[in-house]
Amino acid sequence: MKLKKNLYFKKKILIYGLGLSGISSLNYLKKNNYIRCFDDNLKNFKNKVFKSYFISKKEINKAKFDHIIISPGIDSLKCLLKKYLIRNKTKICTDLDVFYAKHSENLIIGITGTNGKSTTAKLLCDILKKNRSDARLVGNIGNAILKENKISPKTIFVVEISSYQISYSKIFKPNYGVLLNISPDHLERHKTINNYIKTKFKLILSLKKNDYGYINKNDLIQKNFIKNKKFNCKIIKVENKLSEQDKSLLKNNYFKTLNNQQNLSFVLKICSTLRIKKSIIFKVVNDFKALNFRQQIIYNSNKLRIINDSKSTSFSSSINLLDNMDCIFWILGGLPKKGDKFKLKKKKNISKIYIYGRYSSFFEKILKNNFKYSKFRKLDQVIKQILIDIKNEEKNKKINLIFSPCAASFDNFKNFEERGKYFNYLISRYKLKYVR
Repeated sequence: MKLKKNLYFKKKILIYGLGLSGISSLNYLKKNNYIRCFDDNLKNFKNKVFKSYFISKKEINKAKFDHIIISPGIDSLKCLLKKYLIRNKTKICTDLDVFYAKHSENLIIGITGTNGKSTTAKLLCDILKKNRSDARLVGNIGNAILKENKISPKTIFVVEISSYQISYSKIFKPNYGVLLNISPDHLERHKTINNYIKTKFKLILSLKKNDYGYINKNDLIQKNFIKNKKFNCKIIKVENKLSEQDKSLLKNNYFKTLNNQQNLSFVLKICSTLRIKKSIIFKVVNDFKALNFRQQIIYNSNKLRIINDSKSTSFSSSINLLDNMDCIFWILGGLPKKGDKFKLKKKKNISKIYIYGRYSSFFEKILKNNFKYSKFRKLDQVIKQILIDIKNEEKNKKINLIFSPCAASFDNFKNFEERGKYFNYLISRYKLKYVR
């Protein structure tokens, strides 16, 4: 344990990538280490503080660093330091490792999975706080983990962890490892679904004897992977559905969809291990509001419900939402993900489909035999057409307008947040919610 605490003390460290995790790593380590920084986008060094830590690519190749802290967003096989990283693979680590070296004795709950990580992590952290715990929400949601301060031995960390962070991390491990679900995703990075699965399970396989690993009992990919596998930790298999007792306590419609019931099922199992009372859990659950752009209801009346699900970047993240409503006007489009399995049989509850963007032909091939659809170049053209279609729909039907793109946002937007904000802007601009 003493060795771990000194692992990032008085060392030569290269920080690659000046995103949120890179900047927090710099601020955390600069006092007691020799630090140099590099970023593929040299504009990030316009700031005088960052510029003083800059090292050129030529100098990096000559330097001898003890550790390379890499931003999860950097693909080591498609970056300016590709050859250098291959030669120094054993030195690559993350801000999670730096954190763990000092705080390994704290209770850490690590949450990963293809879909639902943010909602599950936020809900669990809210419950822990309601239970009067000093709980911190960190990782891909909340603060970068190294920005946290005033940490006591009783502080609990709820960490949302991506497959990129897991793959680069060397020593980080939680006490509770949570694997919500697995479906094909990020294959442009991981190359194959098998690599992606192994990366996700690396979190569970890292756990020790007194730790807990939570996996999805109903996930076929997880079922197949764990056959003949031996785990050091205690494995808890979580059902996707709620018990009748829990259903009777549930008043929040947000958790009526299958995706969110799955998230809630995991939270209930973790809280059971932590011995948190149901009264506290469901007080938080029933007051919980959807995170922005994650199956978020932005308008609801007797005649029209509008849902912004911009976070949907794959088919698996959309399908359960589509299964739970009637008279659906569905908007989809964007940059399709490599390996995404888009299987959709004819559904009577989907009334109209609107495909937008430069990759609309991809979605058209999948939908053309089972659904009526319209194609558009831009998202604002979709909203204009929906304005007309809603007016022509039967007045006695409640329309569910669902923006669930099933694709990455990088065709036209920086990220799913920017895409979600633009959708909200269009709804406001065309006053769509007032047409019924």
